[in-house]
Amino acid sequence: MKTLVTGGAGFIGSHLVERLINDGHQVIALDDLSSGRWENLATVADAPGLQTVQADITDKQAIAPHFIGVDWVFHLAGKADIVPSIEQPDIYYAANVQGTFNVLECSRAANIKRLVYAASSSCYGIPDTYPTPEDAETRSQYPYALTKYLGEEMVLHWAQVYGLPALSLRLFNVYGPRSRTTGAYGAVFGVFLAQKLAGKAYTVVGDGKQSRDFTYVTDVADAFTTAAASHVSGEIFNVGSGHHYSINELVGHLGGDVEYIPKRPGEPDCTFADVSRIHAQLGWQAKVDFSTGVGHMLESIELWREAPLWDAGSIHQATKSWFKYLGDN
Repeated sequence: MKTLVTGGAGFIGSHLVERLINDGHQVIALDDLSSGRWENLATVADAPGLQTVQADITDKQAIAPHFIGVDWVFHLAGKADIVPSIEQPDIYYAANVQGTFNVLECSRAANIKRLVYAASSSCYGIPDTYPTPEDAETRSQYPYALTKYLGEEMVLHWAQVYGLPALSLRLFNVYGPRSRTTGAYGAVFGVFLAQKLAGKAYTVVGDGKQSRDFTYVTDVADAFTTAAASHVSGEIFNVGSGHHYSINELVGHLGGDVEYIPKRPGEPDCTFADVSRIHAQLGWQAKVDFSTGVGHMLESIELWREAPLWDAGSIHQATKSWFKYLGDN
């Protein structure tokens, strides 16, 4: 297939590009490089089937020509992180909503055969049910979650109204090598690995008993390719590990001292995907267990040598907006 991956130089996108190239597909990796890096594609940089394009999905005219002749579109480009979305909702709306609209319209005009959207499990907010099924109520707690959910709603609407063969994957706590190491305070693995390299204590939020459905990035790439090869359209699927693990368990795997910092508003005590639907309809399930995945992270720990080193004080400063706007929710 001829494929296009928006956000193809990013964390998940680069692993998906690798998978597609290794499976023998042609790939256009499109990225504005605001958070992605072409270096993430080093292992396939010389592959004859790879084309790289620097373009912004908010610029429809710039991206439209690259959809012509494409069979599969994987839409992973967008803005992530909680605090920046609170402070700059306009940027998040432009990328995650308007950008998704542009991708959908370019896909429709090019008559593509399949679009798979990278949605976020953050749309569930603080759910009532664990494991959480796809029909659970959506309770977006901050603009990042909301804008990703609005993008998903458009994907499903384009499938319904225009017959665009499209589906949405709600990703749960993806981790692995190449996860973003710069910018805003974000994912726990990047924070902890930089702290481990520096010999500093891990800044654990709350009591560390909160658990997350940590899902290894190659399993996520596999979910995307499985979804693209299916004939299902207009559906939402959770993509999770089938388990959940506490932050204290993660610290136990990494080894080292702990410093506890205040629990944050709007965060669930647990994320845990009900993956029965994707297993039943697509035959997909995660393969990489947590201890193996953490081992892979430790093997690649040098990737976090230049990552920001966070401590309780800098995290307090970085998350002021979080507490200010979400504290009463």
